[in-house]
Formats: sequence, C-alpha cells, structure tokens
Amino acid sequence: MRAKNPDAGDVWLWVAIDADTKLVPSWMLGKRDWATAQAFAVDIHDRVADRIQLTSDGLKWYFHAVSFAFGYDIDYGVLRKLYGSQPGEIRYSPAEVIGCKREKRIGNPDSNHISTSFVGRQNLSVRMGLRRYTRLTNAFSRKMENHAAAVALYYFSYNFVKIHGTLRTTPAMAAGVTNRPWEVSDLVAMLEAEERPQIAA
Repeated sequence: MRAKNPDAGDVWLWVAIDADTKLVPSWMLGKRDWATAQAFAVDIHDRVADRIQLTSDGLKWYFHAVSFAFGYDIDYGVLRKLYGSQPGEIRYSPAEVIGCKREKRIGNPDSNHISTSFVGRQNLSVRMGLRRYTRLTNAFSRKMENHAAAVALYYFSYNFVKIHGTLRTTPAMAAGVTNRPWEVSDLVAMLEAEERPQIAA
C-alpha cells in the first residue's frame, strides 16, 4: 500500500492587505486553525510600526489571535457577511451575500472602514494570477514546498513588480518601501547575494 503524501490535504492562504497602498505586508500558508491564526496575527504585528485599524471576517479564531498579538494597541473590527441559500442547492461557488454586520471588537475602529472588500478583491487577483488557485481544476500543487515557492513569487511580483491599476505605481512604491518598480533580475541578484556567504563557508 502506498504511503499518503504528507503534504496532502487542505492548505489555506491567509492574506493581509493595506487598504491605502494595496501592499500585502503578510501572507501565510497553513491550516484553518487557531495556531495558524495566532502566527499570522503575530506576523502582521511584527511588520507594522504604528497603531493600525484591522478588519477580519467572522472566523472564530481571529479575535483571540489579534488580542494575543496586539493586546489593546489596535483598532479592530469584524465584518460578518450574511449569506442566503436555497434548500437542497448544490453550489460550486460561495452563496449570495444578503447583508453585512459590522462589529467593533477592540479599541475604536472607524465603522466606515470596517470592510473586507480589498482583501476580497485580492483573493480574486490571486485566483486570476496564480493557476494553483483556479477553482475546479487539477492545477493544485503536489508538494507544499513548490506551492509555497509559487505563492512567494506571486506576492513578490504583486508587491514590487506589477503596476497597480488604480495607484499607477507598485504597492511597494506606494508604501514607501522602494522608489522604483523592481524586475525579476532584482530578485535573482538578492538570492545570489544571500547564497554567496553560504558558498564561501
């Protein structure tokens, strides 16, 4: 009997996006569980310098993960989408959203900015730009290592290379992380610079 591939099973993509610059400062691959939620929230915390307003959907682990990572030094709100469905309906896409409920959970988030619209649009961009996330296909990754590499390349390109249609610049430039659009050669140069000390040793 053939052994089960240790990489088999569900792998979720967790994504944070800045509403103003459209920069994705943090993404993570993992299970849809408390441990990944906590690690993701801590990673976001470690990548921002100032107090931020954060919105999540209603996944139950977010509140405790955000509390663990930020304490009370955050303005955090939750957007709960209300879905409608027909009895006995078989669906291959999310059900129709019939309403939303905004909740203030920590600090004093601005209710007008409790929104998941930008990350929702980002999810669509991933599905359109990364073949592994196309629905109902056999283009999924067979190895976790290859999947992580593909996602990393996608977000490198998204943040540093691709000109955002609305901003007319890259998200990294809009966020002040760099002063020019990058090219793939910049990534290759970084990798070579990192490998040189290892080769010398």
